[in-house]
Amino acid sequence: MDEGVVTHYAFQERGQDLKLEADYVVVGSGAGGATAAVSLAREGASVLLIEAGAWRAPEHYPISTFGSMRDLMSDMGSVLTTGRALWPIVQGKAVGGTTVINSAICVRTPGDIFAQWEREHGIEADPLSDQLWGYQDELEVELGAEDSPVQTLGRMNELAIEAAAKLGIESHRTKRYSKGCEGSGLCLSGCRTSRKQSLNITFVPEMLRLGGTLLSCAPASKILTEGNRAVGVQGHFEHPQERRKGAKWVVRARKAVLLAAGVVRSPVLLQRSKIRGKAVGKNFRSHPGTGIYGYYDDPVDMHNAATQGWASSAYRTEPGFKLETLVIPPGMIASRLVAGGKDLTQQLEAYRHLAMWVMAVRAESVGSVHSMFGMPMVRYTMDKADMHKLRTAAHTLAQMHVAAGARYIIPCIYGMPDTLAPSEIDLLLDAPLEPRAWFAALTHLFGGCTMGSDPSRSVCDPRGRVHGYDGLVIADASQIPTNLGVNPQHTIMALARLRAHQLLAEG
Repeated sequence: MDEGVVTHYAFQERGQDLKLEADYVVVGSGAGGATAAVSLAREGASVLLIEAGAWRAPEHYPISTFGSMRDLMSDMGSVLTTGRALWPIVQGKAVGGTTVINSAICVRTPGDIFAQWEREHGIEADPLSDQLWGYQDELEVELGAEDSPVQTLGRMNELAIEAAAKLGIESHRTKRYSKGCEGSGLCLSGCRTSRKQSLNITFVPEMLRLGGTLLSCAPASKILTEGNRAVGVQGHFEHPQERRKGAKWVVRARKAVLLAAGVVRSPVLLQRSKIRGKAVGKNFRSHPGTGIYGYYDDPVDMHNAATQGWASSAYRTEPGFKLETLVIPPGMIASRLVAGGKDLTQQLEAYRHLAMWVMAVRAESVGSVHSMFGMPMVRYTMDKADMHKLRTAAHTLAQMHVAAGARYIIPCIYGMPDTLAPSEIDLLLDAPLEPRAWFAALTHLFGGCTMGSDPSRSVCDPRGRVHGYDGLVIADASQIPTNLGVNPQHTIMALARLRAHQLLAEG
């Protein structure tokens, strides 16, 4: 295509099939897919990017929690784990993927991760570490990564900073892909001010300007193969509101298919395409977590703050969790409070006085992703060791709230009092270790199509190439074989750029 030609195919009614061809076909437009697509397009390759969700411009993002779940999240946020607890799995479904609804947190891949990958999965740490860190330097500049501006911290983040200082907890302002954050606290619903550099307003438009092609509202149903070579992808358009099936589309890849549909979807697409192996769908990992609320006498107004402006990795190695602030809208808080009717209304009246701080557990528990009637099913249960981490993190957050002057704590844990006075927070040390007692959610997903040198234990090799197939490369978080213990977007994007450059070098 000529420079400047923009081609975007959205929902099309049933009728004539859409057939297209490009050098590279990329499935998924999130952190992995969009980064790989723009990296290929910058070098002159023809690229076709496929996204199951719709393209939402910032001015069209929904305002309500319900609207965000309906328009921007996969299956309205209804994908749950099966196991000891039904915990929601948070993933975006829109052009830009989860980058539209996350907090755009930018954390470099920890050095110990590369040593772990080499030791446990046969992935040589050198030169991979230098390559990824080099790409991360580039990405920070391209996407305007900056520490949360002091003027946008708001009282919620300031309280966390004060508490950490009093308790001697090493912490920092959160570095995010956000150019001049205004502190509107709406990251989870999509940033309508366009400050957050989600990939629907950055890399995807750039790819289109460079001559790439986008299919939105176009969930993929099958990877096409000829012998042991991937040659394309097919699916049907899906109406973004009515969810009805539209026209069939078939796209051919002259050089390679890059799979970046996400940890929950990529393994299922392989399974549906009869691309099977012992490790497909295995080794699912995540950062489970929950929030602990503090009630303060003076208004906190957490909605007037950077969504996540403070963090601490002081406990990443031992016992194994990260602490963060998080702005959560009233609609989400309502689902977590242990009340109903008039009692719930009264509790929600306290919203302006609440601060919510969360943990992300570096869990070693392993689950799996399966296809059931073509839909993803995630089997996952936190083991006792990881539940101990969760409980310890909850107590640490409660200690912080007390240090910051909270009048009382709201733990949201079944079997615990609805509220805890500052003198009662040690009760959390005996909180249930039963996963069903906790209002937790899974974010920061890993695995399902893990990379490694042993085909019996991995889906792709250290270059992302699916074992036994040519022209099929994994380019999302599903290739990551271990839990990182930090927010993964920076790692995902760097790996995706590496995969693109490796393919270009192969010609």
